[in-house]
Amino acid sequence: MNLALKDTFGRVLNYVRISVTDRCNYRCRYCMPEDGIDWIPHEEIMTYENILLLVSVLKGLGVKRIRFTGGEPFVRRGFIQFLEEVIGTFPSIAVAVTTNGSFLERDAKYLAPLPLDSLNISLDTLDEEKFRQMTRTGDLNLVLRGIDSVVKLRKTPVKLNTVVMRDFNLQEVPEIISYSREKGLFLRFIEFMPLDSDVWLKKQFVPVSEILSLLPDPALWSPLLKGEESSLPETPRGPARYLVNSVTGQMIGVISAVSEHFCETCNRLRVTSTGEVRPCLFSSDGVSIIEALRRGDAKGVREGMLAAALNKPCEGATGIPAVEPLGHPKEERHMSRIGG
Repeated sequence: MNLALKDTFGRVLNYVRISVTDRCNYRCRYCMPEDGIDWIPHEEIMTYENILLLVSVLKGLGVKRIRFTGGEPFVRRGFIQFLEEVIGTFPSIAVAVTTNGSFLERDAKYLAPLPLDSLNISLDTLDEEKFRQMTRTGDLNLVLRGIDSVVKLRKTPVKLNTVVMRDFNLQEVPEIISYSREKGLFLRFIEFMPLDSDVWLKKQFVPVSEILSLLPDPALWSPLLKGEESSLPETPRGPARYLVNSVTGQMIGVISAVSEHFCETCNRLRVTSTGEVRPCLFSSDGVSIIEALRRGDAKGVREGMLAAALNKPCEGATGIPAVEPLGHPKEERHMSRIGG
């Protein structure tokens, strides 16, 4: 009989994000400081065999969806072949991937046959100079060509994630909406989150309410009605709230991790690339399952996942700041290490 991942507040945790590497070819300003961070030694990272065991345990715990993240997952050698193995071995689990898009032009033909539940691409600006400033190393045109490549070849949803920051890309909201509609992409705007004291700037935080005020023809946008969730390009429904344009039919999502917490409906856990289970993105404490994974100890992995689920906090217990005052993070939580 399968167990279920539940926390002490009755939330069923059927979605797990797994980081396959902390490494990334970008140095995005909201993710890490300019001089980067020390990469975790390769021998401390979960092997693909470790992750396959983890997915097997998660399946037995009722997990329905897994998202692979980094760092940048496509920098890890053999990642596409690993995806093929996961999907072939666990066909009942929906598999998704988040990427910065820099390898998509190279890999689109290999990704095209894979029945991914979704492919999420981080894209924060359509301005070449701003893109270079944000990523410090990136080429916007390479990413845009990659997006065109996967849109042309893939049948499953391709989504854009845009972190909105004041004095950077706030005024690009209408342009990014137009671009996503033209390309047939599902767009989600995300609030800038105070994870890392080295990169957080309070003055750049923009609440979802202000983002929505910049929607073109705002009267045409309305919340997705109850019962219309089947039209969403994701399963199960995540933390985003959705709006639909009554004329064009375009849907966008907004993720208000700071201004309007969605903790009561959170259905996820995170596993870092070193095999630590984090009950919340803002949690400081986790449960390490790496030794159990290395021993091939499925029972130990299961116990670790269940313990992490029981540690999942209620709203306000994880260090998520209130909007006012929006304080300085108490510690460094590098997104590339937690799993973006």
